[in-house]
Amino acid sequence: MEALRAVPLRVFADHMLVHLADFVPPVFNAIGEQQMRKAIDFGIARAARHGFTNRGPVRFYLELTMLLGCHFDTDPQYPWATEILGDDDPDSQMDRAERLYEKTRDYRRSVAGPDDHYTRAALENIAFFARHPLALSVDRYVPDLLQQIALIYPQKADYVGDAALEALIRAGVATAQRNRCSTVCDTTLLIMLMLAFGHGCTSDFLFPWIEKCLEGRATADPHARFEQLEQEALRWIAYLLNSPRTVSRQ
Repeated sequence: MEALRAVPLRVFADHMLVHLADFVPPVFNAIGEQQMRKAIDFGIARAARHGFTNRGPVRFYLELTMLLGCHFDTDPQYPWATEILGDDDPDSQMDRAERLYEKTRDYRRSVAGPDDHYTRAALENIAFFARHPLALSVDRYVPDLLQQIALIYPQKADYVGDAALEALIRAGVATAQRNRCSTVCDTTLLIMLMLAFGHGCTSDFLFPWIEKCLEGRATADPHARFEQLEQEALRWIAYLLNSPRTVSRQ
């Protein structure tokens, strides 16, 4: 650990680039070195906010961003991570990193499944939804969408629970409104992406295509932007499912 602490920050970031390229090869191959470096720098700074300064805990924190999203520490889907990271005392970082590791193992066993089988099935279900949007009523939007999420990703719905998923849905609705979303289907698509790739996926360095679509420089029509987002989402999911090692962010 003393040797790791002595490694300059930029050298450590270079080491993490090589490590994470092997840890999540589909993501690295898709976004490239420059974008991955942005994610690493963001993760290191975020880890420091939680009192993670030793190289071991910081490395694990970066691995979690690859699995759960760059904003996993504030994601309502992962209240256990928020709780463990709530104590920002640097002296407790090794203990907290160990607790995060054990909780992540339990989560992945229950939600990702053997060889990411549950994750892959959920991605396929989300792709199906993107092609065949759900007819959800405005009056019963939250309870109806909760039921659909339970069908699309039952393992995650069971593990996370309705309260956390409802918080995710409401955050998704607010994000859709900020992006001038005009239809229920478009809002639901955005929430599904947040379910799959993290509640902060609209500004996640690992998914630049989401932010690019929502910025909509090519068109001022909100629905057209979300149609482009749908197509990019389908391409991304197909890429993950066809990759030798599927990224498992759930």
